[in-house]
Amino acid sequence: MTTVAWFHCFAGIAGDMAFGALVDAGAPLGDVLALMGRLPVEGWSIDAEPVLRNGIAATQLHVRCEESGIVRTHAHIQGLLEEARLPARVLDRSLAVFDCLAEVEGRLHRRPPAQVHFHEVGGLDAIVDVVGTCAALEVLGVDEVRASPVATGTGMVRTAHGLLPNPAPAVVELLRGAPTYGVDLPVELTTPTGAALLAALATGFGPLPPMTIGATGFGAGTRVLEHLPNLTQVVVGT
Repeated sequence: MTTVAWFHCFAGIAGDMAFGALVDAGAPLGDVLALMGRLPVEGWSIDAEPVLRNGIAATQLHVRCEESGIVRTHAHIQGLLEEARLPARVLDRSLAVFDCLAEVEGRLHRRPPAQVHFHEVGGLDAIVDVVGTCAALEVLGVDEVRASPVATGTGMVRTAHGLLPNPAPAVVELLRGAPTYGVDLPVELTTPTGAALLAALATGFGPLPPMTIGATGFGAGTRVLEHLPNLTQVVVGT
């Protein structure tokens, strides 16, 4: 019997939204935080808030990270993860996501993946979102990740590198080979962290796979959109 988590990305996907969807689907946040507490990094906290988005009940995770001034390279993050004594599957999945991010960022900025810098808060934020998502998958006993076609926005987005086209170049690279479609909204619906989670973990894309549904949950983004519920859904089943 295989336990599958299918992410429905009708409004895109971000790291905190994927993580929030899994908590909303029943991954106890205390159990997830117990695993994340093994990380040898401080200065972060997570609160879960029940919210409504366009009438749909969801969980919004507030990930708070302190400014530390530390610039973490991909090699540094690898070392932190390997030091953390995480369960094997959590470690392997987390490393795979950061490998994808570093490879794409390295290609875009023409530097070796090991030397790719993750912005100080962005780096810690990404660690928390990625490890939290992988830990929540483990708590729910998920063996396989799948996803729907992925929605992206349009226009321009403001980033650490200034204004960039939306979807961001890293998102386009990470979603190479995945089915995607644009929504005419000037909002970053899919973030690099969300795209990296799919690139590293999803074994396939398409409609809801054949399964006996066990649970479902919605993770909310920060922004409230008028015509689209700003949510990522996960459906967990066997």
